[in-house]
Amino acid sequence: MTERKKGSVTALPGPGPLRDADQVRAIATRLKRAQGQIGAVVRMIEEGRNCEEIVTQIAAVSKAVNTAAFTMLTTSMRECLAESTAESSALADRLQKLFLSLA
Repeated sequence: MTERKKGSVTALPGPGPLRDADQVRAIATRLKRAQGQIGAVVRMIEEGRNCEEIVTQIAAVSKAVNTAAFTMLTTSMRECLAESTAESSALADRLQKLFLSLA
């Protein structure tokens, strides 16, 4: 396994781009929807809307973004494990750490 130096931190090769076109579209759609929700939340704040309504919408945005991240990571894990290369084990460990960072 080749390591790359990034500043003073050693960076292992990370997961590449997703190859599953359906998942890429699903993730992009979810994030675009979340982007629209964020705009709506900003308008709600500027309009002086009820705190409970705003927090409910922020929770929905947060869930959408987290779901997109989890979907991306699980898809990447499946693709990585299907390849079964010499770097798969280290890459799976990195993906697991990324997955747990969302928990």
